[in-house]
Amino acid sequence: MKVIIAGAGIGGLTAALSLHAAGIETVVYEAVPEIRPLGVGINLLPHAVRELTELGLADELARTGVATSTLIYTNKLGQEIWREARGRDAGYNWPQYSIHRGRLQMLLFDAARARLGTDRVLTDHAAARVATQADGRARIDLVSRTTGASLGHDTADLIIAADGIHSAVRAQFHPDEGLPKWNGRILWRGVSEAPPYLDGRSMVMAGHQDQKFVCYPIDPDIAARGASLINWIAELNLPERKLEREDWNRPGVLEEFLPAFESWNFGWLDVPAIIRAAIRVFEFPMVDRDPLEAWTHGRVTLMGDAAHPMYPIGSNGASQAILDARTLVWRLATMGDVDAALAAYEAERLPATARIVLANRANGPEKVMQLVEERAPDGFKAVEKVLPAAELNGIIGDYKHIAGFDRDALNARPSLHPVPLDAPV
Repeated sequence: MKVIIAGAGIGGLTAALSLHAAGIETVVYEAVPEIRPLGVGINLLPHAVRELTELGLADELARTGVATSTLIYTNKLGQEIWREARGRDAGYNWPQYSIHRGRLQMLLFDAARARLGTDRVLTDHAAARVATQADGRARIDLVSRTTGASLGHDTADLIIAADGIHSAVRAQFHPDEGLPKWNGRILWRGVSEAPPYLDGRSMVMAGHQDQKFVCYPIDPDIAARGASLINWIAELNLPERKLEREDWNRPGVLEEFLPAFESWNFGWLDVPAIIRAAIRVFEFPMVDRDPLEAWTHGRVTLMGDAAHPMYPIGSNGASQAILDARTLVWRLATMGDVDAALAAYEAERLPATARIVLANRANGPEKVMQLVEERAPDGFKAVEKVLPAAELNGIIGDYKHIAGFDRDALNARPSLHPVPLDAPV
């Protein structure tokens, strides 16, 4: 069996490492000429960390990310709505990590090249077109993004399109879909070196759906010397703005959003000071796409943001791409039959991720922040008078079930780690 992966992002590289573990021949084609550690921070939830741990990357993750201890929701005045332990501190068998997206991608990229070989993970090879041939094999036509020249074609038993929210493969099958859907909110994202807040390992979400600030530390090396590299997101609802194609490299302008957060100094967290200390700021519209009815077309299937781009709510984007990769490869390795494995993968992952996309459109677990804003816009003396414990716990717990990281279920779930197809059962 041979598999081609279009896209060397987090999902595509996880799939490549998993396929290698299963003894399945794999080639990765990435469109960009050079993989660089771009972007800002993301969170890896315990169900995703489990999968990367089973791929032998636990030590690298621990060296690269900060093990999140606590998640806190507050209102716009800094009053606490919800606090819970996270990762191992919450009884999971695996940590939750706050980590720089680019450093995570480089970690996976280096591991893939080391295990598969440098000739099996190729850059500047963009997918121009894919198809299932008459003989049942999948074909990919490749071009250089640098020169536009044809790089020929390749064939395999399966092509996995993990080429992101602007997937060329998805566009081929859905040519009328157009731009991603924008909800009117703009995110400004940056990283700032600043003194640690709270225990130095906490993730904070403050505000409500029209004005929100999120922050968490992402660099264990800086934490070791008593400082903190804080990843932050400032969000405003600005539907009058014109939507442009999102690009993590578009510079942001402080004057466009900092005034809205000038009064957000809670004592234990100084939001305007963190923003002003930014090394760089990037601007990004909050977008997703409608769930699809199918991901698989012949011997071509979608994965990650190509399949189910979602709002960055609940820390699920990268984690769900990792789960896609592991589920598909597990099915290929245990079933052997490509078509049956594709059917099982889609039956499991498509409805699961569609539920998350729709839940995130309704604010996911952050719905508790919006309810408090609507019910007590001037603050509260006791949060339970505004949002009863049963309602609060129900919203948070339901989302964990939807997103697949309920602690007891995850700790008890059998492994998805594949074994070589010819290994004894």
